[in-house]
Amino acid sequence: MHIHPTSLPGVLIIEPRVFHDERGYFKESFNAARYQTLAGIDSVFVQDNQSCSRACVLRGLHFQRSRPQGKLIGVTRGAIFDVVVDIDPHSSTFGHHLGVELSQDNHKQLWVPPGYAHGYCVLSAEADVSYKCTDYYRPDDEGGLAWDCPRLGIDWPIPNPILSAKDKMHPGLEQFLRP
Repeated sequence: MHIHPTSLPGVLIIEPRVFHDERGYFKESFNAARYQTLAGIDSVFVQDNQSCSRACVLRGLHFQRSRPQGKLIGVTRGAIFDVVVDIDPHSSTFGHHLGVELSQDNHKQLWVPPGYAHGYCVLSAEADVSYKCTDYYRPDDEGGLAWDCPRLGIDWPIPNPILSAKDKMHPGLEQFLRP
């Protein structure tokens, strides 16, 4: 597998080895020993999530406030534009973001360590997204960041995303600058 560091500390793009033949393909989507040795991911995953979304749906940007989750994200059907935002006001990359396409065709995975906001929009007719989490989801601990916060300047590849009522209400980056 190939590991690609990114401009955000600890965030990695992972390309698992894929074996293709006339029947289709096979890949190992996770192996704790290999991911620890090659990517330095030694976190214990305690929850697996899966979502199916239709074209132009945007989910995010989400985070957990006091019990942040690390996430290993992949797409099993379709394609998404996945975004990670540094929300640590003490970080040298605070407010910076990274966007990467993950798809069933490119087999890329994204490792998002705890402490980042995360979201994605669907580029295909439908997309199935799977991700492993390092902590349990707690509704009373969830936070959100406005997907269209002007301070972030994210160039989302869809013009009019479909959002949940909750995702329409998230505040911008200024929420992290309060005394």
